[in-house]
Amino acid sequence: MATGAAILTVPCSAGRSPKRSSQRRSSASLSVRASSDANTVTLLDYGAGNVRSVRNAIRHLGFGIRDVRSPEDILAADRLVFPGVGAFGSAMDVLNSTGMADALREYIRRDRPFLGICLGLQLLFDSSEENGPVSGLGVIPGVVRRFDSSKGLIVPHIGWNALEITKETQLLQGVDGHHVYFVHSYHALPSDANRDWISSICNYGDSFVASISMGNIQAVQFHPEKSGATGLSILKNFLSTKSSGAKVTPRRKASKLAKRVIACLDVRSNDNGDLVVTKGDQYDVRDHSSSKEVRNLGKPVDLASQYYIDGADEVSFLNITGFRDFPLGDLPMLEVLRCASEKVFVPLTVGGGIRDFTDANGRYYSSLEVASEYFRSGADKISIGSDAVYAAEAFLQSGVKTGKSSLEQISRVYGNQAVVVSIDPRRVYVNSPEDVPFKTVKVSSKGPSGEEYAWYQCTVSGGRDSRPIGAYELAKAVEELGAGEILLNCIDCDGQGCGFDIDLVKMVSDTVTIPVIASSGAGAVEHFSEVFEKTNASAALAAGIFHRKEVLDPTLSSLL
Repeated sequence: MATGAAILTVPCSAGRSPKRSSQRRSSASLSVRASSDANTVTLLDYGAGNVRSVRNAIRHLGFGIRDVRSPEDILAADRLVFPGVGAFGSAMDVLNSTGMADALREYIRRDRPFLGICLGLQLLFDSSEENGPVSGLGVIPGVVRRFDSSKGLIVPHIGWNALEITKETQLLQGVDGHHVYFVHSYHALPSDANRDWISSICNYGDSFVASISMGNIQAVQFHPEKSGATGLSILKNFLSTKSSGAKVTPRRKASKLAKRVIACLDVRSNDNGDLVVTKGDQYDVRDHSSSKEVRNLGKPVDLASQYYIDGADEVSFLNITGFRDFPLGDLPMLEVLRCASEKVFVPLTVGGGIRDFTDANGRYYSSLEVASEYFRSGADKISIGSDAVYAAEAFLQSGVKTGKSSLEQISRVYGNQAVVVSIDPRRVYVNSPEDVPFKTVKVSSKGPSGEEYAWYQCTVSGGRDSRPIGAYELAKAVEELGAGEILLNCIDCDGQGCGFDIDLVKMVSDTVTIPVIASSGAGAVEHFSEVFEKTNASAALAAGIFHRKEVLDPTLSSLL
């Protein structure tokens, strides 16, 4: 399954480096005269995933948007952008049933300007092994396969890589040496048969196709709309009608996957009902002074925009107020996402309250409906907390995947790369591993009574309620249920500024084959280096160190 944002939109299936700084099958001829508005882009979009990000990026560059409503709209396009998120088979089902598959083949046969993004690249190939084999558009010879996690590779491939450019193209002008953002579990394989199409490759375990170019047909596996200034420049290269003729010189090798630094914003309403960014001390967000007010560190959209400018690889919003009386379309966090996605061109994650609920008017909303609205409003990933704990407990008890939990439903519809599970454990010291039926670790620092071991008890409801399941057991269960990433917090370290819980992060990141984000405790630049050097964490998240401007250098890329 490629991953990321979507705009028919059809579905898409380690040190740190500076980052942002002729078709073989034709179809029946469909005669439609192309439109002539040089400032309008046609988007192929059927509503899967985050369509807003690509729209915002195109509008940010000064272009208007015309949506595809019929196959004829495709053939009338001057420039067609085709991104996607979701499953290869589902996308082809939509394209075939609507007649758009033949229209796409004809459009490409005419060598009209085309840009595919993520699944928009994969669908050009002969077939995919995802729930298949499933036939693709058959424009490019080759097969799309899943990354092999059996050899220790973390899947999905999420994060920033530089490209190895193999072909001179205007699209990649100015990209050499810069990083772009990938999020996908499936990839197209380079071969002698498709060599002439490939304009760049990347390496993640093995080499895969990162971009293709043939005449006016372009496609990329990465997400330019989420690749900051570099990504915007790639989109501009495609959208601009005038070309300087300058070409990029292919030479530089692809980099390894870079570790990510994520800025987190805990968002809740204060006592006046205003949404503010706050920060907890072991999950307590109220000031310890006599006022006992909610700590107010700024406005969510303003801070998110600043962290994007400063160089954050991703921005994560955690909604710690339960807006359960609001009809879904009026949820305050939706407006935060809409506004932030107009200014922030890196991935946005939102968590908190993603579960089934009934509003004050008696209207029932499923967790899938809630997540869908978040995606439509600008989220690239959603984070599930308490609901995932309950689902994991039920799965471990019965050994049966019901497919009914929020985790399973959202993962099935949007792909596991779009689902993060947030784990909130508390350290419990024991004298011996035999004392508890949960996975323990030998701790780096002994407990208050000299205990040498600890297990990490998971909690729900913002850390208020403990559950009979450990972080190790929960992590393995949610991976099995469809999580694509784990956000690993630690209540004991939250707000303390003494560093990440290395014992916890190492235990979990050594156990699962999906990316783990270390969270809680960052108080200095060295803490980021430490967690990346001592564990297999793919990313590190922090909040207070950024909110309080304790990192003096304004660029987050200076952290490592």
